[in-house]
Amino acid sequence: MAIDLRQFHQTFFDESQEGLAVMEALLLEMECQNGRSSDPDALNSIFRVVHSIKGGSGTFGFGWLADFSHTLETFLEPVRTGECLLDRAVAGLLLRSVDCLHSLLEGVRHDKPVNNAAIEEVVAQLETLPQATGTPANVAAKDPGTALPGWHIRFIPNVSLFESGNDPLRILRELAELGTLQVRADLTRLPSWDNFNPEKCYLGWDLELRAACTHEAIQEVFAWVVDDCEIIIEALDSPPIVAVMAATTETAGGAVRTHSTSIRVSTEKMDALVDIVGELVITQTILNQTVAQLGPDNLPRLAAGLAQLERNLRQLQEDVMRIRMLPVGFIFSRLPRLVRDVGEQLGKKVNLLISGEATELDKSVIERISDPLLHMVRNSLDHGIESPAERLAAGKPETGQIRLAAHQRGGNVIVEIEDDGRGLVLDKILARAVERGLIPAGAELTTEQAHELIFQPGFTTTDSVSDLSGRGVGLDVVRNNIYALGGNVDIDSQVGRGTRFSIRLPLTLAILDGLGVEVGQQTYIVPLANITESLRPTPENVHRLPGGEEILAFRQEHIPLIRLTRLFQTTARNDVTPQEIIVVVEANGRHAGLIVDDLLGQQQVVIKSLDAHYRRVDGIAAATILGDGTVAFILDVANLVRRTSAAARGLEGHGPIRGQRHALPSRAALH
Repeated sequence: MAIDLRQFHQTFFDESQEGLAVMEALLLEMECQNGRSSDPDALNSIFRVVHSIKGGSGTFGFGWLADFSHTLETFLEPVRTGECLLDRAVAGLLLRSVDCLHSLLEGVRHDKPVNNAAIEEVVAQLETLPQATGTPANVAAKDPGTALPGWHIRFIPNVSLFESGNDPLRILRELAELGTLQVRADLTRLPSWDNFNPEKCYLGWDLELRAACTHEAIQEVFAWVVDDCEIIIEALDSPPIVAVMAATTETAGGAVRTHSTSIRVSTEKMDALVDIVGELVITQTILNQTVAQLGPDNLPRLAAGLAQLERNLRQLQEDVMRIRMLPVGFIFSRLPRLVRDVGEQLGKKVNLLISGEATELDKSVIERISDPLLHMVRNSLDHGIESPAERLAAGKPETGQIRLAAHQRGGNVIVEIEDDGRGLVLDKILARAVERGLIPAGAELTTEQAHELIFQPGFTTTDSVSDLSGRGVGLDVVRNNIYALGGNVDIDSQVGRGTRFSIRLPLTLAILDGLGVEVGQQTYIVPLANITESLRPTPENVHRLPGGEEILAFRQEHIPLIRLTRLFQTTARNDVTPQEIIVVVEANGRHAGLIVDDLLGQQQVVIKSLDAHYRRVDGIAAATILGDGTVAFILDVANLVRRTSAAARGLEGHGPIRGQRHALPSRAALH
């Protein structure tokens, strides 16, 4: 039975994309040095990435990808040996080659067409640039009249080599490309016909290679199978210069393999594991409520068991969350290339400074923040950083700086994008806002309120439309995406000195600590990270404004109050408390007070997405399942505070959220 190689495709694609990310980062670093001190190890790493893609694509039958990789590998050989300088022109061509490899990988991965013309253009440059610089494109001479050095190679694959998707014949063909190859098969491991398995590799080979190549070049040919075979490489007519590359041995009856210290886990498996942990959290809540109703006889024993369950559950949860966490460097690594390309397109000189890339975020947050982050960096390049001439005229260095930083603060991660450009010009923002009818002419706005205008849909201060800006599709979408994650955005800008955007994001979207509150006959969850304190106000601390809004005198400031029964049109309960409770919350540096009927205590809840299981509800971040099986809403505090602040400025209404009075989704609907 033939082996279905498609089962290895996903691993090949993942490893190839990771390799290309490393290759791109190394090329950008060497481009800055302009070839003055090219690191041989870095060049070898780049070569190995291309070689691995070439080997894998050849094995899986991805013909065009294999051909392009071979052309790129041929181009890289003189660069690696130092015969061709890795200057900006060569580095730029290699970066475009990385783009082509990305495109070809996506093409075969999703069976979609690629831009053939762009790829053929890069291939033509790869084939001509070495000759233009006086460097031969192929350093492996194959003239039979020339006396070439020789190598003896002993190649013994593991019996299960085919299971990894490798083909030894491909390796032999690749060796033959280096020079003249003589092959002698080793049949000593071949079993009897009765014990023969066509899916096993029983052959070995003794090889003699005559070629003007280095020992490292031969090692590169075997890089794809180095952990699945025994290889001995010796120079002919001289003592051996290398010992065994991989000492793994295997016989027809069994295998002895070296084990990797890391594994690749699919997102689907991780999500399933998180769901299981979520169900355990729900079970714990149910048991806690059951204990409260039991008699005194078996209560101590059951309580001890619950305490143990809680400890184990907390440890399991922490372990699972760690598996899902990824460093933000996963998306930061995409930005140096963006800054380079956009900077060249705009004719601007920019340095990108990155710090805190080891800070970790939940994988789902990483995936959803990637595009907003790219857009904000592009926005800083286009709108923030001035041209070299403008910067010199303003007394600044002609090279601008964009700083990208991340750090953890409590249960959140703060990501900052800061530039030293022109800053936000308030007069221009206000003039455009009046022109669009967002504010009346002559309106007096604070700096914070003026900054808020750039997040209005369709807002732009650019007069001309380009590939980068001027279409009015930008920061409003960015902020909405960040709000959808339960985060928020702050702006700090000074004219002539630059702008800083601070994005606050939750560590995870799976489980959170919250405070249960009762509003009418409905239970809501307030995220604990947003709560400042809860209090019972005195009548003299609550004031009603002429428009009907209520405010609370709180710590030498007046904060708006949000009456959730009116906002969500919740049916009032029968046993109304004589004095309401106010939960003071904070988001984006602003405070507000939530008027609730009762506090139900702190609890850990499992986040269930409404978008995926029900429908999106304004003012609600997600839902959860309580211990009695009923559904409770998790409040979107940032959204509620923002609505209240906007209403105070007159930018939007502050009445009931439309469409909020509806039947709650059932527990089954959230699974």
